[in-house]
Amino acid sequence: MASTLGTSSIAVLPSRCISSFSSKPSIHTLSLTSGQSYGRKFYGGIGIHGIKGRSQLSVANVATEVNSVEQAQSIASKESQRPVYPFSAIVGQDEMKLCLLLNVIDPKIGGVMIMGDRGTGKSTTVRSLVDLLPEIKVVAGDPYNSDPQDPEFMGVEVRERVLQGEELSVVLTKINMVDLPLGATEDRVCGTIDIEKALTEGVKAFEPGLLAKANRGILYVDEVNLLDDHLVDVLLDSAASGWNTVERGGISISHPARFILIGSGNPEEGELRPQLLDRFGMHAQVGTVRDAELRVKIVEERGRFDKNPKEFRDSYKAEQEKLQQQITSARSVLSSVQIDQDLKVKISKVCAELNVDGLRGDIVTNRAAKALAALKERDKVSAEDIATVIPNCLRHRLRKDPLESIDSGLLVTEKFYEVFS
Repeated sequence: MASTLGTSSIAVLPSRCISSFSSKPSIHTLSLTSGQSYGRKFYGGIGIHGIKGRSQLSVANVATEVNSVEQAQSIASKESQRPVYPFSAIVGQDEMKLCLLLNVIDPKIGGVMIMGDRGTGKSTTVRSLVDLLPEIKVVAGDPYNSDPQDPEFMGVEVRERVLQGEELSVVLTKINMVDLPLGATEDRVCGTIDIEKALTEGVKAFEPGLLAKANRGILYVDEVNLLDDHLVDVLLDSAASGWNTVERGGISISHPARFILIGSGNPEEGELRPQLLDRFGMHAQVGTVRDAELRVKIVEERGRFDKNPKEFRDSYKAEQEKLQQQITSARSVLSSVQIDQDLKVKISKVCAELNVDGLRGDIVTNRAAKALAALKERDKVSAEDIATVIPNCLRHRLRKDPLESIDSGLLVTEKFYEVFS
């Protein structure tokens, strides 16, 4: 079988946050190395402009494109950033790479939890996604990266401006990736309200946090299994509603916080709370490369990057651009990909016979299979697509049996072939 690839609340005292999807760019990368046949097999030609199928507010001719200056500024700032290891240069780890790509193609999959040995390039691979993230339209000057057309991703102020018939200035910006440090405070994550200014000037002075920055983007938590419980609660609230609400001293401020949640960690350092684990759409397992020649290649490629990052990145420029086009193309055709009723029934049968709690497993498997078909430039999902993604979609949703020695991913695979045969 093919390799498989919220509401919360915070204040300075109590608080509540709600979350979901992204904002502006803010991460850099280190990575391993690239190539590998499987990667090439799937990374060869696809693309998009936005996510379709959402209810649209009637905001048709409200936007004015003003992106030439911003594009020039972004190019200049990109040159001055710390160099990021190219995604296409990562050697092996095809399951992890495919899960990440599928989430970029369809953010509604719900993110990825990556667990594996230390030193296997988990955080390097995630951060290398920065170069591949597509551009989205945002309202200029809005701290929440509000969508100028979709009310689901609009901040309260932007929505009021639209209802008043005001013309919005629109800019293009790359999907943002935000790092959530393990030691972050709730105020930094959810944002804070300046009570003094609110009382003296009668103005709601809100300092947006990381959840605001991550709206319509990616929120990455390295060593997520070591995250403090109070921050886990914040993420759970956010993931449930897609909005972040900060309440303090009788003042309440809300903003959209819809993001792709990506986490990584080493299972030896502690388990992840099941409530949070279930919020990740897919689960990828990463192992240490055992092949001696591949290990040598990884070391050599890493050495080349450390010696001359710009030259190394230039050598992978063509592959990066090709992969970017694949992602853009896949996003654009995603809404037209179909899955037969018979395959949907079999997916749900697998979930039911594995005693998977809830329906998230069914939903995510359907979405991931469609995203994979789009990546392969097909308009119909095949059983092979489902076989590739279903272990990653269900493995972390199975009930743990302390006496069971077999890997949960293998259990899912066995049940798949039993049902689909």
